Amino acid sequence: MKLVRYGPSGEEKPGLIDANGTLRDLGAHVGDIAGDVLSDAGLAKLKALDPSSLPAVDGTPRMGPCVGQIQKILCIGLNYSDHAAETGAEPPSEPILFAKALSALCGPNDDVEMPRGSQALDWEVELAIIIGAKAKYVSEADAMNHVAGFAIMNDVSERDFQTKRMGQWTKGKSHDTFGPLGPWLVTRDEVGDVHNLAMWLDVNGERRQTGNTNTLIFNVPHMVSYLSQFLTLMPGDVISTGTPPGVGMGMKPPKYLKVGDVMTLGIEGLGEQRQTVVSA
Repeated sequence: MKLVRYGPSGEEKPGLIDANGTLRDLGAHVGDIAGDVLSDAGLAKLKALDPSSLPAVDGTPRMGPCVGQIQKILCIGLNYSDHAAETGAEPPSEPILFAKALSALCGPNDDVEMPRGSQALDWEVELAIIIGAKAKYVSEADAMNHVAGFAIMNDVSERDFQTKRMGQWTKGKSHDTFGPLGPWLVTRDEVGDVHNLAMWLDVNGERRQTGNTNTLIFNVPHMVSYLSQFLTLMPGDVISTGTPPGVGMGMKPPKYLKVGDVMTLGIEGLGEQRQTVVSA
């Protein structure tokens, strides 16, 4: 299934995309794409519905973040071998963890703000894991049973804030609109081989990132299991899993976003996003 949340910011309604690409309203069956709805049992109930029996949604409403009531956005740094190489970094021996503020979340096609004083605004197409069931001290063998599905995240980053302003990476990752998520949550049964998905990102129609999840250093079960040793993962939590090569920071010389630039990005089977850069 492709599950969505649509409508004005803060007022999103639950929906799904049927086999013909029609947006269908799920409001009569669930209050949100969140919590127990993301469990295997909750998803099974939605899958049992006949999509043609659900009201079609007119027009082209805004798409919000595809998951609601998120408690945590966790991010893994330098998790693609080819991206680590372009930055000159040694591949990490364990996943590098940082956090992105919940207030950074936005819809997949919302504008992205350039923060005041920003000189190094960058892009990162990433596979996002959506947790479906509470995970604490889970094994790699059991980890996928705690995953509801997958989505696209653009891990927008301000590199000067991230690397030159002292402390951890969070301040360069957490400005409002730095977390476009969606358009869909694709349930894990429909993704196919999550470790062989093509991914890309363009700026103003020019290809910047081309990659594939087959160059992940730490795979999905490992990341879920690893993180669950340090903190409890809850339904709706998002794990953004790293980016392939082609970020602005890695270009020679570095090349960053400016107001008016348009990012378009996608991952095989997970849809596409589009964001315009605006002043904060």
